Amino acid sequence: MPKTPLHPSPPPLEADDVAIVGGGTVLWFIAFVVLLPFHSTLSDHGHGSWPWICLSGGLLGLIGLWYCRARRDAIRRARAAEAVEGEAEGPATRLD
Repeated sequence: MPKTPLHPSPPPLEADDVAIVGGGTVLWFIAFVVLLPFHSTLSDHGHGSWPWICLSGGLLGLIGLWYCRARRDAIRRARAAEAVEGEAEGPATRLD
């Protein structure tokens, strides 16, 4: 048995996932563009895959961006449906 009392978990925080994933994706593409002119030098030192890793990160970021946008839109649709459903039921009445 725990020695401290258990508290209920706080509700999850809302974050702008699209902006976060979009920012990361942009950074991956910037890193690719910056490293691309140095590809031969990187290859000479055994790091020739670095630009392609950045490109892969950017492309995977595009997939993540698509997913986050679809998730955000689905959450908005669900909240709108709940609001419409709540309005259709009308105010709750007490039957005492």
